[in-house]
Amino acid sequence: MTQFRRVQLPRIAILLIACASANYGIAATQKVSDASLRERLDQIANSYTADNAFMGSVLVARGNEILLNKGYGKADLEQNIPNDPDTKFRIGSLTKQFTAALVLLLQQDGKLRIEDPVRKYLPDAPKSWAKITLTELLGHSSGIPEIQSDPKFRSWAMSPHTHAEEFAFFKDRPLNFEPGSKHEYSNSNYLVLGAVIEKVTGEDYGTLLRNRIFKPLGMSDSGVDKDGLVLPKRAKGYTNDNGRLVPMPSESMSVPWSAGSLYSTANDLLRWERGLFGGKVLSQSSFEAMTTSGKGLGVAVTTEDGMKVVDHNGAIEGFVAHLAYVPERRIAVIVLSNVFGGAPPAMGNQLVEATLGKTVVLARERKAVPISNEDLARFVGAYQMSSGTAFTFTIRGNSLELNAGGEMMSLLYQGMKAGHPNFYVAMTNGEIEFVSDPSGAMTTVLWHQYENEQIGKRR
Repeated sequence: MTQFRRVQLPRIAILLIACASANYGIAATQKVSDASLRERLDQIANSYTADNAFMGSVLVARGNEILLNKGYGKADLEQNIPNDPDTKFRIGSLTKQFTAALVLLLQQDGKLRIEDPVRKYLPDAPKSWAKITLTELLGHSSGIPEIQSDPKFRSWAMSPHTHAEEFAFFKDRPLNFEPGSKHEYSNSNYLVLGAVIEKVTGEDYGTLLRNRIFKPLGMSDSGVDKDGLVLPKRAKGYTNDNGRLVPMPSESMSVPWSAGSLYSTANDLLRWERGLFGGKVLSQSSFEAMTTSGKGLGVAVTTEDGMKVVDHNGAIEGFVAHLAYVPERRIAVIVLSNVFGGAPPAMGNQLVEATLGKTVVLARERKAVPISNEDLARFVGAYQMSSGTAFTFTIRGNSLELNAGGEMMSLLYQGMKAGHPNFYVAMTNGEIEFVSDPSGAMTTVLWHQYENEQIGKRR
């Protein structure tokens, strides 16, 4: 079972990149011709298709100009159907920004206030939720436990369930912290918001989305997915099994609901980005509430070198999605994949960098620094990471290999960086740095992934 934004192990590649917005390094840009940029964007996207790490649709727009809009690989391997810009993909937790926008629209209608406690709208909610506001649900600061942390959830979710049955997984559990005291990503928050939406309107969540957002923006290829729903041009989800793509079983679409059940296309998601940032969806005050740096509702919002970046990732069995927007430059990057893995966020980061004029070095363009197996042996061992994940390093052939919670990643030695041995992780476009103690023994490992960093200690 996959979380709708932060993916549970063993798929650590997404876990490490889905939790944080990408650091796009907006400074130090350079001017390139549009023709060269278009070619480079295609090279970047195509580079991730190596070893079946990615199939899907990629769209990059700058203002009104489409720089890249192309399908890669197959939507359905068995039927030999190619991906293209109108192929429909499940988008996982990208659903949350649509749910957040719907809540803000209902506030504009006077049907709710996001500062109100959730029990005002759901009076049967647990008494422990008395202090939880809709704002805290929207911003993942409610303290309500993650539904997927229950060990029984994985098998349970493979069958259809009602919302009441779903809430039973987490509603009576103690809060993880005092509401509003910290941030902790939890899909449960957005399932509760779905219930609030339907309670205050008396309408179906999917119908509201269609009437309030999809139809006005012309998003005719987007909707709430359902078990057994037949969709033309639907992508089939796969997982990479040692380089071989195999179909990935799916949970019931009744389960992710308002936290992760939508499907869409690259073209439709561009309509969404242009509509949202073009003032066609929300009032100015609602838009500012949704996209305030550090407090994004349904999105992650950061400021890099004085420039706002609004993004989010989504992941659900067989599918990973990445959506990023740089408002100041009107740059939209959309990556939809029907191969489960870490390629879309890593690719999306590089596509934004290239569009901003930064130099992007692809995995195949990196040069390995020679290192003997005897020296590689210094790094072999198990480390306990700050995320709770175990990292195990072994030697395979003449290279170091990382087993991160069951995900195998080949590492490319890049030599010394700031006095420490450094390895490149092609699968996630990240870096591994080793730190020794005074005796020279490697005791600490650092994982660098955009602005996110994890530290691990040797066991």
